[in-house]
Amino acid sequence: MPRARYEYKHRLPQRRRIKVHLILIALVVLLLLAYPFVETRMLSTQTHTLQVANLPANLKNVKIVYASDFHQSGWFGQKQVNEVIHRLNNLSADIIILGGDYAMDSDGAIAFFEKMPSLHARLGVYGVLGNHDRTLPESNLQLLMDAMKNKGVTPLVNSVSRVKVGQSYLYIAGVDDFYNGTPDVKGVAAQVREEDFVIFAGHTPDLIPDAQKAKDMTGDGHWFDLALFGHTHGGQINLFGWTPFRNVSEELSARYISGWREENRAAMLISNGVGTSVFPARLFAPPQVHLITLKTR
Repeated sequence: MPRARYEYKHRLPQRRRIKVHLILIALVVLLLLAYPFVETRMLSTQTHTLQVANLPANLKNVKIVYASDFHQSGWFGQKQVNEVIHRLNNLSADIIILGGDYAMDSDGAIAFFEKMPSLHARLGVYGVLGNHDRTLPESNLQLLMDAMKNKGVTPLVNSVSRVKVGQSYLYIAGVDDFYNGTPDVKGVAAQVREEDFVIFAGHTPDLIPDAQKAKDMTGDGHWFDLALFGHTHGGQINLFGWTPFRNVSEELSARYISGWREENRAAMLISNGVGTSVFPARLFAPPQVHLITLKTR
């Protein structure tokens, strides 16, 4: 007679299986809740090649580094600022442009420049001011500009810097903050010519409508070749284009929250920035700095 075969299968008791499932669900929920706080530390360097028609030969391969919205605070302290500055210096930039909102108020912005390590770029470092930098008292404006200069950063507050590159020049035009300052986009645009290569720097993309109307020499308002903006944080919490922190005026559509745009023969970058505001979390809007290399189209 053949020997009977017995097959033993171990099964978890019903109550134990439910407990394991609940633990797994709880872990997933915890990871989802923790991820936005982790994403704030996921700083990346975005590299771009910008092809420009009729670019002067001396400007070919010029490297521009852009960083905005540090928001130095208890959440984003001196150690984190130093790490970002170290990253920027390692990019071997020809020009570094800072996009404003260095801390949470004007006193903090002054301290930001007093304490930060020096930035290094072959053709200079330049910076505009954000809404947090332009908080009261008004007397802090001069103190902040002095602190920037003492750290080797040229403040651009309704002014234009002419930068010599070989036998050519490029122009960096910067305006005061849209919300708390007195931006003079038209006055800045009047300081450059149509044939100049111009980088327009302002803290927020809210400046775009005024910039496009500032100077209508060619019929399409073209007076700058590259525009750099921050302020939006990419929405900071960005769910398939929806964000509770839209952070731009109703005049602008949601497509100006983050990324590259090309309008009126000009390239425009809206950066997610480096830090955060309101609370230290990001979701699908990771922090970023940018390395832009000019090429001839």
